[in-house]
Amino acid sequence: MTYDDYLDGTNVILTVATTGGVHGKDANPNLPEQPEEIARDIRECEKLGASIAHVHGRDEFGENSAERLQDVNDAIREHCEDIIIQNTTGGQSAYDERVRGIRTDPAPEMASLDMGPFNRQQHIITEHTRHNIESLAREMREKGIKPELEAFNNGHLNESHRLIELGLLEKPYYINLIFGGGTFSMPSPRNLLNLVDNLPDHAEFNVLATGKHQLPLTTMAVLLGGHVRVGMEDNLYFDRGRPAESNAQLVERSAAIIEHLGREIATPTEARTILGMN
Repeated sequence: MTYDDYLDGTNVILTVATTGGVHGKDANPNLPEQPEEIARDIRECEKLGASIAHVHGRDEFGENSAERLQDVNDAIREHCEDIIIQNTTGGQSAYDERVRGIRTDPAPEMASLDMGPFNRQQHIITEHTRHNIESLAREMREKGIKPELEAFNNGHLNESHRLIELGLLEKPYYINLIFGGGTFSMPSPRNLLNLVDNLPDHAEFNVLATGKHQLPLTTMAVLLGGHVRVGMEDNLYFDRGRPAESNAQLVERSAAIIEHLGREIATPTEARTILGMN
């Protein structure tokens, strides 16, 4: 994916990540936590153009819980029309929790796949071995689940190339380039360009940037022919000092930017075609 892809008018896949496993309502009371809340939020985002929902589960107290993914998936299917469910297999959970994301019934169409460990905050350090990554990739391939490769830094992009060399992935590869603090890639336009220049052949890329970096770097992704992820998992604010009112507010802004920049937003059906999921 390059600037030429922008000029050629490839449609943009817009992903919404409504809630994660770190921030709670204490950080922003508009953050959804329970299955019905999450599903209603995703439906509003789907109406505005989101074609993929990145999904986390939370327990009744708002804590991260892979066990609740089934409940969230069921609620999304009840409320939404055709949005693609992309369950998480990431975060600081142990492997037996991570794997729940691809063992819901029915299985999700997509799932995230962290390409290695990372350190996000003082007490949030993930443990993710090559063995676990390969096991998840194999099970996803067997079940026909499209992996979104989560590259939190340059080393993780190297690991994406390694999985391709092992023959564990199907073309086109979908790589999520992640920018922020800790051991994430340092958020800057130059670093985004560098990572895009080092993508494997036959790859589609998505950009996720945390906090204040979400808007500028996802906008840059549109110009580079890539795809976009926004939502309150990654950014609790609409602009400086102004908390986001909803995930839909963030999606609506990105959808307008995509259209103003001359690209069209992919429908779920078009997203499946772009990602080779048909």
